Order: sequence, then C-alpha cells, then structure tokens
Amino acid sequence: MNEKKLIPVIMAGGSGSRLWPLSRTHYPKQFISLVNDDSMLQNTITRLDSLSKSEPIIICNNEHRFMVAEQLRNIGVNNASIILEPVGRNTAPAIALAAFKAISDGNDPLLLVLAADHVITKESAFIESVNKAKDAANDGMLVTFGIVPSHPETGYGYIKQGKHLGNSLFQVEAFVEKPDLETAESYFSSKLYSWNSGMFLFKASTYLSELKKYNPEIYDICKLAIASTYSDLDFIRISKDIFDKCPDDSIDYAVMEKTDKAIIVPMDAGWSDVGSWSALWGIHNKDEAGNACRGDVLLDSTTNSYIYAQNKLVTTVGVSDLVIVETKDAILVAHKDKVQNVKNIVNRLKDMGRNEYQHHLDIYRPWGKHEQIAEGDRYHVKKITVRPGEKTATQIHYHRAEHWIVVSGTAKVLNGDETYLVSENQSTYIPIGSPHSFENPGRVDLELVEVRTGNYLSEDDIVRIGTDGEGY
Repeated sequence: MNEKKLIPVIMAGGSGSRLWPLSRTHYPKQFISLVNDDSMLQNTITRLDSLSKSEPIIICNNEHRFMVAEQLRNIGVNNASIILEPVGRNTAPAIALAAFKAISDGNDPLLLVLAADHVITKESAFIESVNKAKDAANDGMLVTFGIVPSHPETGYGYIKQGKHLGNSLFQVEAFVEKPDLETAESYFSSKLYSWNSGMFLFKASTYLSELKKYNPEIYDICKLAIASTYSDLDFIRISKDIFDKCPDDSIDYAVMEKTDKAIIVPMDAGWSDVGSWSALWGIHNKDEAGNACRGDVLLDSTTNSYIYAQNKLVTTVGVSDLVIVETKDAILVAHKDKVQNVKNIVNRLKDMGRNEYQHHLDIYRPWGKHEQIAEGDRYHVKKITVRPGEKTATQIHYHRAEHWIVVSGTAKVLNGDETYLVSENQSTYIPIGSPHSFENPGRVDLELVEVRTGNYLSEDDIVRIGTDGEGY
C-alpha cells in the first residue's frame, strides 16, 4: 500500500476565558507563550516536523486571522491554508471544511486533526502513537487518540476500549460524558478507559463518507461552503450566508459515536488541555518549594504557587497555593483550588462593559500592532509597530488631530496632498480632516509614538479611503 500524504489540520478557533488575564476573547490561549518561548499554536505545528512536510490547514475565526498568519510566518510556515469560519459551528463542520479543501486537488490525504491549545511534553511518544495509527487510517478507519489517564479526572470525557486489534489498536466500545468522581475512579482502576483528547487521524474521504452517512446536512452545507470560497490576502473566506445554516455539532456526536469504523490508539505523551491555571502549574517545572514561575519573580517563604510576571517585578512573602498573574492592564490573585471561578470575573467584566475581558493593550493588525500607553480626557497615546513593506489604510478623522514621533526606522507619510519621509527622532503633525497613512519602506520594524488630541478620541472616528491597507 502506498502511504498517503499526511496533512495537519489545526483547530485554532477557541476563545476561552479560563486562563484570564493572559487569555482573552481576542487573544486566546493558543496564541500565548505558556510553556516556552513559542505560542501553543506554534508548538503544535513544530512538533509535527518529523511526521509531515505538508503545509497545515488552519481553521480559525475572523478576529484571530492576523495573529495566526503572523505566528506562522515567525516559524517559517508560509503556505498554510487558513480557513476563516464566519461563525463557530463546532468541530464536525470545521473538520469537514478542511477535508473538502484537502481533496480539492484530486488527492485523498490523511488528516491529522489537532487542537491548537494542547500541551504535549513527550513528543516522541506522541509521534510513535501517530505512526502506529497510520495503517488503520490508510485502511479506511477513523482513529481517535485516547490519553492514558494519570488519575481519576472528572473534567474530561472518556473513551472505552473494546476489542484489541493488535499494535496498540482497539475498537471503540463507547464514548462517555464527564463522570462524577466515583465513576472516574472506577474508570481509572479498570484501565479500559482513556481521556477523550479530541485528536484524530483518518483519510479525508473516509471522514466525509461517514459524515454524509450520519449527518448529511453538515456534509451538504460544508460542501457548498467550500465551493463558495474566495481568497483574501493569506486567508480563505467562506460565505456566512451558507455556513450560518450549518448545524452546530461536534465530531463525536456527528460521526464518531455512530460509525463502526472508530478505532482508538492509547497515547501516553504528557498531554494536557491546560484548562486552568492549576493545570498549567501541574505541568511546569517547579522549585524545591513547589513553585512554578515565569518572568521577573522574587519569592520568600512561598510554596506550591504559580506566579507569572509579564511586565513588572512580582514579589511574594509567606503565601501558599496561590496563582498570581500580572499583565499590563490586569492582575489576577486566586487560590489554586478556586481557579475555575476565574470565569466569574470574566463574566462580570463583560457585564460591566469593560474591555479587559476582550483584548490586551497590544492590538494586532495585518501590518503590525499598536499598544495603548496612556490616555486622558483630551489625549490618547499609542506605540505603533509597522513591519517592513507594510502600510496602513488611508483615512480621515473629523474630531482628532494626531502627532507622530518616529522612535526607530523610517516612515513614509501621506498627509493630505504631500508624501514625505520621517526618520528616527523626527515628528509630523496630522491636522483634523487631513487624509493620511504611513508605511514602512525600510527593512527593519518602524516604531513610532502616536499622540491623539481632541474632544472625541474613540476608534469609530475614522473614515477609510480606498482599500490600500487596513486601519488601526
């Protein structure tokens, strides 16, 4: 049998709140560096280097598209297919979009479906499990990877192993929901149950065939949606009018619980879905007192705590079992046993109409990013970074003027009818009502400070002219 090409399919559409204040609606955990210098999305892709040379298919939502593209570029992935879901419809439709895309060139590759926000600490074991599953997937089976449990866990669904098929392959006997503690303990002691990881391997055609059999509505709508795609910069967009009609269903409910082709491969690879701050503490290296720290942290008489300092020195004295997370605009202090209640804080921020639940002070754009520094009644200060060769949209403001001071690099500025260069330590003034934009003609990042002044400074005071870039 000729082994088929393997294409990674990365599900990157989550926007969870359990790791607030690092994870936010517009900057969720898959884009954050939690365990090393790379983000979880980047780690998910780079651990596949020995398994596949194919560029991945990434499924994400519109709000996160620029972060996905930038993080892929930073690790040298330049030709990925980035499919933008106009609305979230769960995993069954998302995987169907990827499968239809994968067969669009006439091939029928294996799809390795992974979440972008999981941690794997034993990469060799992960690779070994995937390799064991390839033959079954090539033979037309739907393989799911079950995590060998390390303890009774009530926060995960489980998969029960059926008949042993050899080479660490088992028939799937049943998918079961999250159990109570007594049931979880019985699952753990039986050694017949694995945690449901949400990772899969199968031929694109096999998945689509089984989806068509058991959920033809999802199949038909996703087929129509992929036929309607169009390119937008680095992205593949699909019709919202079409995809909006798609049922919201997981792959487990739509296919895996119904098919007779489901196979499980147990995996013992140091897996975690990092579903809480206490889970992140659990997978980190710790000092002799049980503390896991990142950033500028100084401890005294502190035990069994997780401390994350993003921008400032964080010190602790005489505390235990705490989670302390510092960001530019928020600080979380929680007992390690109560971190599941972080979502209550996020909900209260949302109800209060505060921005801290949605985004950080750093806002990413296709041309770079900007960061709020300070604001008052009649002023607003930002630091702006523009990548080489990129530019902003031409725009007009009717309630504010802007002062731009170049900190490093060179800006090519359009200001009314004039175009001119502004170099390091120089500045320029943009009066109210003047069409303006700036671009980076150089080979290094352009950094400038923008000072807005006026009686109305909100982001909606903007009129874009043409389509030559995107505003900020």
